[in-house]
Amino acid sequence: MTEEHGRLAVLSDIHGVLPALEAVLAEPEVAAADRIVLTGDITAGPQPAQVLDLLRSLGDRVLWVGGNADRELVEYRRGERTEIPDPIGPFAAQALREDQVDFLATLPGTRTLRVRGLGKVLFCHATPRDDEEVVLVDSRPERWAEIFTGLDPDVGTLVCGHTHMPYVRLAQGRLVVNPGSIGMPYGRPGAHWCLLGPGADLRVTSYDIPGAVARLTAECAYPEIAEWADFYLNSRVTDTEALTAFGPRDGRETASEVS
Repeated sequence: MTEEHGRLAVLSDIHGVLPALEAVLAEPEVAAADRIVLTGDITAGPQPAQVLDLLRSLGDRVLWVGGNADRELVEYRRGERTEIPDPIGPFAAQALREDQVDFLATLPGTRTLRVRGLGKVLFCHATPRDDEEVVLVDSRPERWAEIFTGLDPDVGTLVCGHTHMPYVRLAQGRLVVNPGSIGMPYGRPGAHWCLLGPGADLRVTSYDIPGAVARLTAECAYPEIAEWADFYLNSRVTDTEALTAFGPRDGRETASEVS
């Protein structure tokens, strides 16, 4: 019989921000959870090696799913691409040890678990079929039907990340949960995550952001680290700006033109 988990802590889009990760791991409910599930984009940021070492030190408590940014770091290090869209990406790729690159290359794109109260839950980074596709809280029903094509009908809950904005919604009869981002939140500061089972509880952990900005600036050799840390840790991107930028990527403009 497949193991059923009572309570899972879901962490997404850490993006190599060690102080934010440490703050979330110190939460009593995260420490008490059956497992910690990661839904990708773990390493593309200022402290990728340190973040990986901390998470791997937790052993089998952590269940891993890779994201597009993790894949890009691996491809860059292995000479399979010559550039990364994210400006900090090349720095992060070079900051990883070879064993860490090899580990990231093994991460699955999806993972399915049974969770008390939710049944079969599929975890992915962006969508079940692609680690870069965009779905949003206001994506059209037709877009969700497209995303769910071929999905096991027993999967009643989908947990994804990628867009750095937390939400819970129903789509085509399935519960969709995005925990938001630990290290690069859009909309409001703090380290965003989710407690899953028997419901879906969105959480945000407050931490010393000025102290974290100072720490990253002191400890990270990325040339633009002070600006990067101030911008992302203070969530200078509003949710409205993010939704406006992401919106065309969920097919809504094409749908609008057709209709």
